[in-house]
Amino acid sequence: MNNLDAIKKTIEAELKQFNVFLEDSLKSSMPLLDKILKYVLKQKGKQIRPLFVLLAAKCHGEINENTYRAAAFIELLHTATLIHDDVVDDSDKRRGFFSLNALWKNKISVLIGDYLLSKGMLLALENKDYQMLDTISETVKAMSEGEIYQMEKARRMDITEDDYYDIIRRKTASLISSCCVVGALSVNATETQVKKMRTFGTLAGIAFQIKDDIFDYQINNKTGKPAGNDIQEHKMTLPLIHLLKTSSASERRSIIRKIKYHSDDIEMRKEIIGKVQQNHCLDYANERMNAFVEDAMSQLDEIKNEEALASLKALVNFCIERDK
Repeated sequence: MNNLDAIKKTIEAELKQFNVFLEDSLKSSMPLLDKILKYVLKQKGKQIRPLFVLLAAKCHGEINENTYRAAAFIELLHTATLIHDDVVDDSDKRRGFFSLNALWKNKISVLIGDYLLSKGMLLALENKDYQMLDTISETVKAMSEGEIYQMEKARRMDITEDDYYDIIRRKTASLISSCCVVGALSVNATETQVKKMRTFGTLAGIAFQIKDDIFDYQINNKTGKPAGNDIQEHKMTLPLIHLLKTSSASERRSIIRKIKYHSDDIEMRKEIIGKVQQNHCLDYANERMNAFVEDAMSQLDEIKNEEALASLKALVNFCIERDK
């Protein structure tokens, strides 16, 4: 049993109930739509985000129907963004399966993404979960802003470390934060508890994204994504930002020029990965990641449910220790 399996074991009954709820939410009387939604359900992945919702709820009360709706809304939103990402990136595979756009083309894929998002919104509206809807709507806005800001910075390649944290706070951490907030709200946690969950989720989400960005500079990573992919897409992540920050002005100009004009060159990408590793930039990124985790954990000091607290901490540690 790996660490994630052990975490899931502590809320096995609740996770099973959530998956039944999610499956019921994605049934359709339209044959083609039902077929595609069943295919979507096969690609559950690790279910990190629903786990954050369920554990945040359990830390502050008893998991209930509100919690399952919150977790389902989060999972529907996350799945919709992945489907849209595959269309934008023209990806053929997702989690070892053919992507929707590879099987049903872009138009249907975009519509399915929209459908999933609307299903989540209807779940909230039909049950008058206005706080949940408000929280997740703000998250969608933040995620969109983060993506657009990153694209702008990728063109100009003038990103600072503070810019980077701002981007990943919006793009990734906002969703993890939202998981923790809606989980706490679903069990009527106090305003102070919800605030702490928001801060905890943001800090843990930033650490989660730094870990993802470190993978791109590890040649033998197990993610399935080729090393140097971020370089090829001109994404300025923490290891590269630190390399540029610690390089001489001439070396910095040389690196930026190579990325701007030769990003499709595999050997050039390997050269930059080598520089990142040689200059201890991954060590720096790991240090910053661990600092964010430490700050996140400090938000959990008043939680009384020891089993739920231990599982929530273990989930954060899994996210930063995982190898894919």
